[in-house]
Amino acid sequence: QVQLVESGGGLVQAGGSLRLSCAASGRTFSSYAMGWFRRAPGKEREFVAAIRWSGGSIDYADSVKGRFTISRDNAKNMVYLQMNSLKPEDTAIYYCAASSRSWGLPHREVEFGSWGQGTQVTVSS
Repeated sequence: QVQLVESGGGLVQAGGSLRLSCAASGRTFSSYAMGWFRRAPGKEREFVAAIRWSGGSIDYADSVKGRFTISRDNAKNMVYLQMNSLKPEDTAIYYCAASSRSWGLPHREVEFGSWGQGTQVTVSS
């Protein structure tokens, strides 16, 4: 199990940027695939981005491609989500998640066994 704590959320105007951080505890962090999900008001939680343990495989939801960048620093047990050109529809609670899946790149919630508490991102128009 990996414990996860997100930070960096806040209120930003449309077109602005935010950088979310996720601090992980656990000696095996570097072996986990990591992901970001979000839950908008009145909607189900959805996949945003994922990165393999090595950083060699990355994927994004179509809605954020070209605007968001996921990265990780295994030496610091950190995962980041750089969000640029933010839109009001990006408003959501953002969650960091860890997956012990050792092959491929997980995208579904059920593939992630550890979750953070979430951080609120609000984009005003």
